[in-house]
Amino acid sequence: MLDWGRETCGDLDAAERREWLCTNGVGGFASGTIAGTLTRRYHGLLVAALTPPLGRTLVAAKLEEDVAYGEGTWALGANRWADGSVAPTGFRELERFRLDGTTPVWTYACGDALLEKRVWMEPGANTTYVHYAVLRAAEPVALTLRALVNYRDYHATTRGEGRAMEVAPVAQGLRVRAFDGAAALLMLAPGAEAQTAHAWYRRFALPRERERGLDAEDDHLHAGTFRVTLHRGQTLTVVLSTEAAPSPDAAGAWQRRQEHEAALVTRWTRGWPGAAQAPAWIRHLVLAADQFVASRPLADEPDGMTIIAGYPWFGDWGRDTMIALPGLALATGRPELAVRVLRTFARFLDRGMLPNRFPDYGEQPEYNTADATLWWVEAIRATHAVTGDDGLLEELFPALEDVVDWHRRGTRYGIGEDPVDGLLRAGEPGVQLTWMDARVGDWVVTPRIGKPVEINALWYNALRALAGFARRLRRPAAPWAATADRVRDGFGRFWYERGGYCYDVVEGPDGDDHALRPNQLLAVALPESPLPAERQQRVVDVCARHLLTSFGLRSLAPTEPAFCGRCTGTQHQRDGAYHQGTVWGWLLGPFALAHARVHGDPAAARAFLEPMAHHLEDHGVGSIAEVFDGDAPFTPRGCVAQAWSVAETLRAWQTLSGPSRSTAAPRRPAAKPRPR
Repeated sequence: MLDWGRETCGDLDAAERREWLCTNGVGGFASGTIAGTLTRRYHGLLVAALTPPLGRTLVAAKLEEDVAYGEGTWALGANRWADGSVAPTGFRELERFRLDGTTPVWTYACGDALLEKRVWMEPGANTTYVHYAVLRAAEPVALTLRALVNYRDYHATTRGEGRAMEVAPVAQGLRVRAFDGAAALLMLAPGAEAQTAHAWYRRFALPRERERGLDAEDDHLHAGTFRVTLHRGQTLTVVLSTEAAPSPDAAGAWQRRQEHEAALVTRWTRGWPGAAQAPAWIRHLVLAADQFVASRPLADEPDGMTIIAGYPWFGDWGRDTMIALPGLALATGRPELAVRVLRTFARFLDRGMLPNRFPDYGEQPEYNTADATLWWVEAIRATHAVTGDDGLLEELFPALEDVVDWHRRGTRYGIGEDPVDGLLRAGEPGVQLTWMDARVGDWVVTPRIGKPVEINALWYNALRALAGFARRLRRPAAPWAATADRVRDGFGRFWYERGGYCYDVVEGPDGDDHALRPNQLLAVALPESPLPAERQQRVVDVCARHLLTSFGLRSLAPTEPAFCGRCTGTQHQRDGAYHQGTVWGWLLGPFALAHARVHGDPAAARAFLEPMAHHLEDHGVGSIAEVFDGDAPFTPRGCVAQAWSVAETLRAWQTLSGPSRSTAAPRRPAAKPRPR
């Protein structure tokens, strides 16, 4: 399905627009373009997560490949330089690019010889394999590889002048150490001649960074050269690793990668009766979903797990994790993963709140979110619906009670219940608390101070979930139900009769905000809706008319004065447009589910998701982007692979295609209820 020929590979703009991604399950990754150019500071063959899942450090940038065959020579690499030149232009030799599972595979034609390259990562390790195979050749093929390395934060860029690294021979290759105390990079190439080097390649141009208004030049160190002569059918594998003893066995490593992905597909097909009839792009999303799963070991929970919000630049975020978890774990037949993530995040509850973001280098988590904890409650409900694990409910119920207690009496940043109507208020000047959280310096673009509509839809849904949990555990449920009834009654204040939809925020500093945004859709798409059926349909229909696009929903209607149809330019310009009309892919799933709820036609609702099949062939190949322009043709922007975009598309498709089989994890017996 995901397979391109010269019509794309030989067109530099088309080949650069498409980016590939490999991940390792501990937060590390490799990424680049089909063309072979480095267009972002995040591109490289090994971005190692030195303190999983973060501490991400670019250690191996690329391998520059030269081929000598017969009487000809070919440079297979491609680079953009700061002077505007492109050299070499190896994409011209690229006959084919495809994905084998999630593994990128290039096929180069050099005369009548064919050389295949594939890149994959070792699950659970900061190790990348770059494998070369001579598929066709009448004579020997001489392959020379120049290894370009670095050692920097993956958000940064490098100026190499005056910097020195230690490069030394080791068995089967070379070792690079940037400075005392730095993690060593091993570059192993069994069967090849290895020679040390130390020359900076300066002023690589990074056009995607230039478009984002950021520093757009980078330097990398040529630290070593590998040479080998291969005959038809022979192979060479370069191992790039910060592990102490990476396996040089390429065949074994490739088998482990294949077995890992095969197991993912098997779990999915066993858990969902419709898997056999699902289109190929949905099957591929099951593999894409796994790319966001990462370990977050804790001192008292070494098996802790988390979700990376998006590649290439996001870490793990509480809100993104909880929104994405049902799609990434439950829809793929991995309920035990959902349980581990829920437990991991429970360790970080503080004053009734989950963290919004974990900083990259071990700083204290940031708790500036009004919705992450409410999404956690929904993720627990969804997980229990699949597993029936009453033991999990019993374990987490005290924490759930504490969450509600803090929200009722008030916690950080003005988040708390209004005793008059039972609704949640949130917000203080200078703080962004909802998912519309763009901020530039002191400018909070969409502050949404007051009572945001989706926060209260989540609040109502959470209270209904607590009532259900209490009944399941044979505890008093009436108080939870009564509180939920009160919120439902108060939710009527969100109705904007003149527009036929919900206010986005009520009781804000400037009164009620009737800007037409998609947040109200959650009041229809969540399992428990506080809206009557007639209003649910009106919400869905107005969002369909004004916000729906092929790849998601606009964050603001084009009729609104603040609408911005393109998410481009400097950081100030991009963040200014981020939630002011930019399309968000993750919202397409809730829209499709809400549409089915009010119109009763799952097949028609599922059709809204089908354009994503074509999107998998663009931008981040095999995955779904974070955002798209609000104006046609809805060009993809932002992260090339976003967890909640993949998760909500997959979850919605499966929900609209029929129920899943039970994929219950082994149940632990519930503890006896405590006297009340």
